[in-house]
Amino acid sequence: MHTRRLTLAATCAAALLAASLTGCGTSASAGEGGVSAAALLARTRSCDRISRGTYRTDEEKPPSVAVCGAKGAVFWTADLDVDCDGLRTSRCNEHTDPWYQDDTAFHQSDGRPLQADRLPYIVVPGASAIWDYRGARLRGGEVVAVVHDGRVEYAVVGDLGPKEIIGEASYAAARALGIDPDPARGGTDKAVTYVVFTGSRATPIESHGAARAVGERLARQFVAAD
Repeated sequence: MHTRRLTLAATCAAALLAASLTGCGTSASAGEGGVSAAALLARTRSCDRISRGTYRTDEEKPPSVAVCGAKGAVFWTADLDVDCDGLRTSRCNEHTDPWYQDDTAFHQSDGRPLQADRLPYIVVPGASAIWDYRGARLRGGEVVAVVHDGRVEYAVVGDLGPKEIIGEASYAAARALGIDPDPARGGTDKAVTYVVFTGSRATPIESHGAARAVGERLARQFVAAD
């Protein structure tokens, strides 16, 4: 929800360099029956742009990132800045994160904010003339495949960010992808691809297991689609 951005310079073309299979931890891999990073990147190689314009990856960067549409999904390739907003924890608080906010746009089933250091979630730009996420049927809890450096992590749409900037995910998402999750100094300027499966939801939103189950099923459908 904050407007902070690290100095990053990811491009869509760079995403195609990540061609290896996914690795360890909670990230899916072909050996576990999941869809590989290479398969997802191949499916997102071409962009049928649905945004009216392009987004910045940082306030000081020129607009360069388009939101693309495909059967059953929308996607983009940007950077990853670390979001630590939500429930206050030892890792995510006003002392560890200078831009910390104690709320998220979407909440857990008990009404409390999401927990950034436990739940992999991504941040979607707020509705604007560039693109309105609501027009793509995206809601809180929508399931996302996040791809970076040969890894795939399943997450949910958990927060809204600046209207002109794109490329942010939670502490837990960064850590699962092998990215430094430090909210003040972490993140990456390398390519991160976000594939949001439209019309999907993890229930409850705070269940990573639910997101992974839904995500693996929809990822298989996505890469197999004509």
